[in-house]
Amino acid sequence: MVAAPATAGRSARPQNPHLPLRPRLAEALSSTKAEPALRPCAALVIADVRAVSEALSLALRLNGCKVACATTVTAAVAQARIELPALACCALAPLDAIELIPKLLDGNPSMHILLVSDQPTVETAVKAVRAVRAGAVDCLRLPLDAQQLRQLIDRALAAQPQAHACTTLICPDDCGQPAVTLTSRSSIMHDACGLLFLAAQASVPVLLRGESGTGKGVFALSLHALSTRAAKPFIVVNCPALTDELMTSELFGHAKGSFTGAIRDHVGKVTLADGGTLFLDELGDLSPGIQAKLLRFLQEHTYERLGDSATRKADVRIVAATNRDLSALVLDGRFREDLLYRLNVVDIVLPPLRERREDILDLCRHFLRVCAAQGNRLVQDLSPAAQELLLNYSWPGNIRELQNEVQRIAVLWSSRIIEPEAFSERIYAHCRQGPLLGDRHTLAAIEQEHIRRVLSAARSFDEAAGILGITPSTLWRKRRRIGL
Repeated sequence: MVAAPATAGRSARPQNPHLPLRPRLAEALSSTKAEPALRPCAALVIADVRAVSEALSLALRLNGCKVACATTVTAAVAQARIELPALACCALAPLDAIELIPKLLDGNPSMHILLVSDQPTVETAVKAVRAVRAGAVDCLRLPLDAQQLRQLIDRALAAQPQAHACTTLICPDDCGQPAVTLTSRSSIMHDACGLLFLAAQASVPVLLRGESGTGKGVFALSLHALSTRAAKPFIVVNCPALTDELMTSELFGHAKGSFTGAIRDHVGKVTLADGGTLFLDELGDLSPGIQAKLLRFLQEHTYERLGDSATRKADVRIVAATNRDLSALVLDGRFREDLLYRLNVVDIVLPPLRERREDILDLCRHFLRVCAAQGNRLVQDLSPAAQELLLNYSWPGNIRELQNEVQRIAVLWSSRIIEPEAFSERIYAHCRQGPLLGDRHTLAAIEQEHIRRVLSAARSFDEAAGILGITPSTLWRKRRRIGL
């Protein structure tokens, strides 16, 4: 829907509306209480004028959006493919908008687009875009009216269908780590992301619980990037990897000569993370001795290096993750109850992928876009049969297993349309309930299933024919007859 530009009753615009734009908009927006993170989503601002870009970004952030910016059509399309924004604000020239909007909608048809311009031809541009491809488009003229902008943002976010509403967490690479994205349509994940946005505003410890591969590392990095500590280091410690002595050294550091092989002083991860976030991955495997030292650090923010009696202090936020039941470990005496209480001030549970199946296809397509961008090739898509296979598989390795499978397909599958045969045998065979020997099946059904499985596992057509003990021409005829 195209909103009529708000011009009636407005005084003449200044000669250069861009210069005072940000202060005026900031003052207008600050007069209304902002409610960040009530509807967390990704938004994209495309503007080649810095003042306009800053004003739009400010308004979106005050409405709880995580904002990415672009200045050209090419950059905007690349950003949209990776981040899947629910809302895009385009402040480019009308001709550029005509070129850009179909490209944005091609990758994300449910995206709501807001056009911002000081040229009267923007209405013509909107009509042209709507003729090219249907999409939700609103229009706003410069200079920006804060109240109208807020209403259009609310309208754009409300227009997202509930069944397709997305929660997106985006960690920019300026926080010292690679950029990561987590997008979900699941109501369970919406609740988890809501807790994350609230927890990011404080410096209390956070405990992330979930199976391996559910995205605990992405959540931890998102928590850091959204917090006031984002400019400081994000340090990761893999807890199960080291012995007690080495873990103590890894966390708190050691003095030269404190143990065999300590040939120089070592600064621990706690010191490196001072002012930032320390992420303890797989916390449930820590030994009782390390647990006691960690508890003291959480209580007093003080520690000593191994082999050094000097007491040091550090301002570090602890984010811990585990795939184990810490309450059960407490009952077994393998985890300190007081440490558990200290760590789970905010407890966030991440569901396994099998409990959020509405996200599987989105995640798969996101990984396909990333692989295509890295390999500088066309984005592959899923056939209906491949989509059904993805949705029916249980994904015991969760998001990590899905990502690895997509990376494998991107390398080995040359066709642009991905078929079920492209997937690993463990996935393809698990999802295909073929006839079992001895059951009440015809020989034709058993032969058909056997040919399917051999073709999916073989490296070439000739190899499949050799495995089956028939000539390639015979296999070709059988393949056509059964519709492969």
